[in-house]
Order: sequence, then C-alpha cells, then structure tokens
Amino acid sequence: MNFEVVLTCAVTGAGDTTGKSKHVPVTPEEIANSAIEAARAGASAVHLHVRDPKTGKGSRDPALFKETVDRVRASGVDVVINLTAGMGGDWTPAKDNWAMPGPGTDMIGPDERLAHIKECLPEICSLDCGTLNFGNDDTIYISTPPILRRMAALTKEWGVKPELEVFELGHIRFAKAMYAEGLLADPPMFQLCLGIPWGADQTVEIMAAMKQQLPPGASWASFGISRMQMPMAAAAVALGGNVRVGLEDNIFLDRGVLATNAQLVERAREIIERMGARVLTPQEARNKLKLRGADA
Repeated sequence: MNFEVVLTCAVTGAGDTTGKSKHVPVTPEEIANSAIEAARAGASAVHLHVRDPKTGKGSRDPALFKETVDRVRASGVDVVINLTAGMGGDWTPAKDNWAMPGPGTDMIGPDERLAHIKECLPEICSLDCGTLNFGNDDTIYISTPPILRRMAALTKEWGVKPELEVFELGHIRFAKAMYAEGLLADPPMFQLCLGIPWGADQTVEIMAAMKQQLPPGASWASFGISRMQMPMAAAAVALGGNVRVGLEDNIFLDRGVLATNAQLVERAREIIERMGARVLTPQEARNKLKLRGADA
C-alpha cells in the first residue's frame, strides 16, 4: 500500500479523441489551462503532449511545447511538468510495398525526438522502452535499443528524469539493462502502461506481475484506459504505486458522462483518500522522486 501518492494527470495525448469530447484540449492555451485546472484540483504532476491547433492531431513541434510549458510556468500554479518524448517513432508500411514507409509514418532519430525536452527542460519526460504493435491497423511504434540508450544518456546529462513507459515485460527487461549500464539516475521511475493494444492487459494480476520485475528501490506508477482508469488507479495504490489519470487515457467520468481533466483528478483523489492515503504536493513529489528541484 502506498500512503503518499504522486498523482499525475495526462492532459491530452495524441490520439483521435478531439472529435469525441469537447473537453480534450488542442491549442497550447487550452492544454496549459487544462493542466493548470488539474493542478488546482490536486494533481502533483501533469503529463503533456501538444496538438496541431489546425488539425487537432498530435504534434512534436518544439514551439508548441515551449508555448504550453511557458504558459503553465507563468501561471504561478506549482506542478511537476512531465513532457512526452514518444513522438517520432511511428511506422506504417506502404500498401504497395510493405518494405517502405507509407502514409502516417513519422520516424526521426533520438536527438530530434528530444528537441523539445532540451528546449523546455521539464522535470520529467517519458521514455517508451521498446517497440510495439500499436492498435489493429498497420501502425508500429519503434524504439530500438540504440535509440533508447542515446535518449537515456541525453536526459541524464540534462537532469531530466526519464519516466520509463513499459507496455510489456520485455520493456522492463530492457529498462533494467539500461539501469545496470548506468544510463538512469537513482531511483529509476517506471510507468506500467496497461490496456493499450497490443501491450499488457489491464488487470490487477498483470500489474502485480510487472511490479515484481522492477529493480529494487524503483518508483513506479500505473494507469488503465477507458472504463478501467479508476479501477487500475485503486489497484496501483493498493500495490504500492503512484497513479495516472486524465483525458489522454479516458474521456468519461461516468457512463455516458464526458469528463474534464480536473474532474478525473478529483475522482482519483477521492479514491486515494478513501483508501487512507493522500496525494503529495508537487514539491513533495519532487522530493520523493528525486527530481531536479528537490529539497536538499
């Protein structure tokens, strides 16, 4: 059981959700405002993607990240900032030649994947620790060992804590190898990503099995998607972990009721408190996770 919980709100993601809910933020101003509202509702940290303001699709434009982060920082509302570094690994084969990239492919190298991280220097950035069949179409998310080792080395050099996003046991195995190689600062920080096709399913048994494979002393959180978001939040607390909720993973508060990020944070916070635990403040989260800006 974890009695002192870091609660992260994943504010928007890059998925095709903007047409499904008016609450999914798109512009830098909307994303920043939603992050600020989540922080005021009790989130310790916010996990931020950005979107193309014209199309609503996920973007990796450093200028959009900088505007979003600057708006959050200028608000005066304290919150740990966690930026995605997962963009730029999408591969879709061409229909007429499966060996060649087709429409939807967006493949770049490790330095370019981290351009916005170097620009914004958040306390945390995500690091997706392996390749995955992503959904039922031909999309593959690609992160090879050399790409990941380079990204880990750069984030360590910059003092940014990588959130090791693991979608199955092989990803944990590789993250542990990077830790053994000295590429990750203590304590390593894991996010057990459950329910995303075709990674690990979202069950208590699978969460527990993945937790058992983490290196001693690691900090960890977990999330589920859609209607399993809150059950997996409760399971993570019970198993000793931290929690992530937000519109990136689930757009509903109750059946048929669209949520805001602040409402999802409030719901998760109520669950955590009813379990006898409490949500850490942003500064307490920095101290617990040993982030840049932690108290000496």
